[in-house]
Amino acid sequence: MIDHVSVAVSDLERSARFYEMALAPLGVSRLVTRPGTIGLGKSYPEFWINHRADMAKVPPGSGAHVCLRAKSADEVDAFHAAALEAGGLSDGAPGLRPHDRVRYYAAFVIDPDGNRIEAVTFPPDAQT
Repeated sequence: MIDHVSVAVSDLERSARFYEMALAPLGVSRLVTRPGTIGLGKSYPEFWINHRADMAKVPPGSGAHVCLRAKSADEVDAFHAAALEAGGLSDGAPGLRPHDRVRYYAAFVIDPDGNRIEAVTFPPDAQT
């Protein structure tokens, strides 16, 4: 349904370093570099960061949120650890999140501009 998504960033190179480190455990890498924009993905650019020089930090609770699929709970854990090492802030440690309709394992981080990024997987009942 969705082909790609993008987030605005105030410092393109800082954000490129953050996202390259944070998304590497999910098999995502930089695929395209153009003036003012960088595309990351697995086989084509599915996630873009776009430079906005006058951008203010995204306010907490703004609703800006992007969720990326992980293959396993281990990938979710590695995403969270890599994002924190790259300068992100935790907004929800890796863990099982049972809900009435679906059971999933996820972690949430805040990027250097305040964008909320999540990694999620849907483990079989016997795992995690």
